[in-house]
Formats: sequence, C-alpha cells, structure tokens
Amino acid sequence: MAPNAVLPPTAATSSMERFAELLDALIFTPSRNGKLRLMVEFFAAVGDPDRGWALAALTGELAFREAKPQQIRALAASRVDPELLGWSYDFVGDLAETVSLVWPTRPGANRVPELGEIVEGLASASRGDVGALLERWLDTLDATGRWALLKLVTGGLRVGVSARLAKVALAELGNVEPAAIEEIWHGIDPPYTALFAWLAGEGARPETGDRPSFHPLMLANPLEIEDLPKLDPRDYRAEWKWDGIRVQLVGRKGERRMYSRTGDDIGKGFPDVVEQIAEDVVLDGELLVQRDGEVAPFNDLQQRLNRKLVTPAMLRDYPAWVRLYDILSEGGEDLRALPFVERRLRLEAWYAAAVRPRFDLSPLIPFDAWNELEALREGARERSIEGLMLKRADSVYVAGRPKGPWFKWKRGALTLDTVLMYAQRGHGKRSSFYSDYTFGAWRGDELVPVGKAYSGFTDEELLRLDKWVRNNTTNRFGPVREVTPSLVLEIAFDSVSRSTRHKSGLAMRFPRVHRIRWDKPHREADTVETLEKLLT
Repeated sequence: MAPNAVLPPTAATSSMERFAELLDALIFTPSRNGKLRLMVEFFAAVGDPDRGWALAALTGELAFREAKPQQIRALAASRVDPELLGWSYDFVGDLAETVSLVWPTRPGANRVPELGEIVEGLASASRGDVGALLERWLDTLDATGRWALLKLVTGGLRVGVSARLAKVALAELGNVEPAAIEEIWHGIDPPYTALFAWLAGEGARPETGDRPSFHPLMLANPLEIEDLPKLDPRDYRAEWKWDGIRVQLVGRKGERRMYSRTGDDIGKGFPDVVEQIAEDVVLDGELLVQRDGEVAPFNDLQQRLNRKLVTPAMLRDYPAWVRLYDILSEGGEDLRALPFVERRLRLEAWYAAAVRPRFDLSPLIPFDAWNELEALREGARERSIEGLMLKRADSVYVAGRPKGPWFKWKRGALTLDTVLMYAQRGHGKRSSFYSDYTFGAWRGDELVPVGKAYSGFTDEELLRLDKWVRNNTTNRFGPVREVTPSLVLEIAFDSVSRSTRHKSGLAMRFPRVHRIRWDKPHREADTVETLEKLLT
C-alpha cells in the first residue's frame, strides 16, 4: 500500500482480515497523521469486541502465555523443508514474515476467523492445543493475514504505533482530549466495550473505581539559548535535570503503582520502591540508582529496567530511589490546579511528615541571573547530571507539553568518530533496510564495538547506507552483516559509563548518528582510550 494511504473499500469479511489490512497499511504510512487516520477509520468501522482486541494488541495489552515462537517455527518446519526455512529466515530476518511467505496452505480449511475468536481461542488453549489452532487459521488466511496473526501471537507488532499514539486515535474518534483517555486507561480492561460506548456518545465515561490510575505527565520544552533573554529569571524556579527515568507514584485504597512517563506500569521491576509508596498520594519524580546519597550512572539503572525477574542481588547491588519533583494529589485532593510554588510547599510538608525510605526531594537551585545557571549547567556533566529544569513559579500542572511554563536546559552532546562494523535489518517499514548499526573504536590495531545506533540519519542517508552495507559485506550471521571496516560514523551521545556487557567495557547513553563521514579515513577514527576519558 502506498504511503499515506487510507484503508480502501475492502472485500474483507472478517475482523481479522481488516486488522491485517490495518497493520499492513500502518507499516507503509510514515506520517503520524496518516497512522492516526487509519486507526480512527478502523475503530469506527469494526464492531465490539473485535476493535477492542485490536486496540489491546496495538497498546501491548495482549499476551498469550502458551504460544511461543518455537512452536511457530516447529509448525512451519512440519510444512516446509527445514533447510529452506532456515535460509529464508536468515534472509528475511523476521520469523512471522518468513512463515507467512513460505507457508503452503492446504485445501479444505475452515472459514477465516474473527479477531475475537483468535484471542479467545488462544487465551483458553493449552500449550499442546496452540499448534493445531494456528495451523487451521494459517490455512484460511492470505500472506498478509498470516503475518498479522503471527505478529499478534508473538506480541511483536512493530508497525510504528506506540500505545500513546493509539490513545490519541481514540481521543480523535471520540472528540475528547488524549489526557482523558490516559486518566482512565489503567482502570479499564480489554476489550474496552464501555470505553468505545463512551467515545460514541452511547454511554457514560468509564469509572475507574478505587484503582490507582495514571495522571498524564506535564512535560518541558527544550530551551533555545536565544530565547533566554526574553525570560525574566524572577518568574522561574530552577532544579537539576537528573539522569534517570521520569516516573509517577500512585497509592490508593491499599494499592500501589509506579508508572513510566508513557503510563506503563513498571512497578514489578522495582518492588523496593513500590512497597514504600504512601497511601492516598500521587507523586512525580525521577527513578535513579543511588548509593550513600550519590546518584549512580544511568547504566546502573539500566541493569534493572525491563526485567521480568528482580533478584536479591539486583536489589542489593542496584538500590532504586526516587527523587521527587512534584505532588499531584494528597488525601484525595487534586493539587494540579495550584501554582508550582504552592505544590512545592505541599510536597515539602508531605515529605517532612514521616520517614520516607527510598525517596528524597530534588533541591531547588537559588539564582538571581541566567548567567549563574549557565555556569552551573556547564559543570553538570562532571556530576552525571543531564542539565537544568526551569519552571514558572505560577505554573499549574497540565498534561502534555505546553509552551512556556517548563523548560529543559540540557548540557551539550558528546561526539566520537567511530567505524561501522556490523549492520542489521530494521523493523516495520525498515525491515528491508540495514538500518541498525554497530560501530567500534580503535584499541591499538583492533576495532572494538562500543555501541549501536539506529537513528539520526535521514531517509535519503538510509538508502545510501543500506546500499553501502550490501556492497561492502564480508560475512553474514543471519540478519546481521559484517562489513569492511572503512566507513566512519560520527556518533553523538549523552554520556558514557562502565559496562560489563560490552567487549570495550563501556556503554554510551542515547547514541545516535550525528554525521556520516564519507570523507574521513577509518584509521583516523577515535580510540577506546578517548572514550574512557569521557567516563562519568
């Protein structure tokens, strides 16, 4: 389907076929507005409960514990020569896409299933029954439908849609603010029948009851240095921008939750913090690893992020901590309409009222003029701090990123000249291109990998890089290609820290391609020793 296309009039007879068409169109629609339009049209055209199950899939709320990728591969191997399957998978680099293309259907299959049938069937199936279900459904679907089915089963849609964007589509469908969707999201469950009824004007707004719901976060705009003279320093308060992840802590009716900035519940990975959340309070802060009052490098926090199981050793070696910025609710009272300075006083009073293990306050920085803060910002890197935050004293707490109340004044990025070593196919609309790049620095006469980047370049540059990778491949490892070590990539990154996970012993924070140095000899790239000097 062409970019920016809408879903065409379709002969599809099942919601599963419509869902497959949606996923296929989303991949080939690069623009945000185009993706929103596709989702709104789908939700308007497909009925309950199937559109709700589609929404759950798009937002990552579906999981089929008894269905495993190994089962899919074994199922395909029962229909296709295993050698051919292996070669095909190595070339394509994606299991669902490979199986959907090589699957030989058998005649006499049942009708195409509805999306709800698939979800309910997998939810109630034992591990031994999953294969037979998948086999029957794969025989009824075309290649696009098979791909969508397998992506649904494995939970790896990767169609360029975040949970946040799907919620924005819901807001457009019902002509409500996205914040209204966020506020009730964690109090409702798939297939969201009451939610769609409300958005259609056919029911009341869903009640979240006593569940500890997420409050959409207020975000800051980057500060442009040329805008600084236009701001009056007397109107703002300053604090450090700590190098962790933004979180919201909610305690209500005996339940405790820790949410990420996107509203994902991440509390299972941080039980040491969650168990200390107080009752009837909503707090805004930064999740960090802290030892003896000192904030550890971000790499230490990464050891605990996205972990399904947290061991006692992790709890001991990487103690989590939340540095508090704001208080949004206390004792059932919504404080978001108060000015920042008043909320800060409420936060300080709440913090002082009891011992608060695993929490402390982010200190305010006294200043009279911008040049005082500029000097502090310049020294932030030495303290492993990202920069500064500026907040208007009279700012109320509103969802989103309003222009003017809050600014983030980050320190400048670091850069390093590296050599491209390996390239891997991307995902979604980039699945046909080598867009994930592993790069290295010199240690003597040896190139040592120091990081991986998959952003920072234009579509035109991606086409040129992809062609270069194909023309300079020296070895293949499945979807990964080793290339001639001759192309220099200038990498921008925020910081570097020690890491046992990489051969270099180092890990970059937020690496991205800053420039492609087609002109620079690869022997003139930087060394690991140069990177070590930038350690925080």
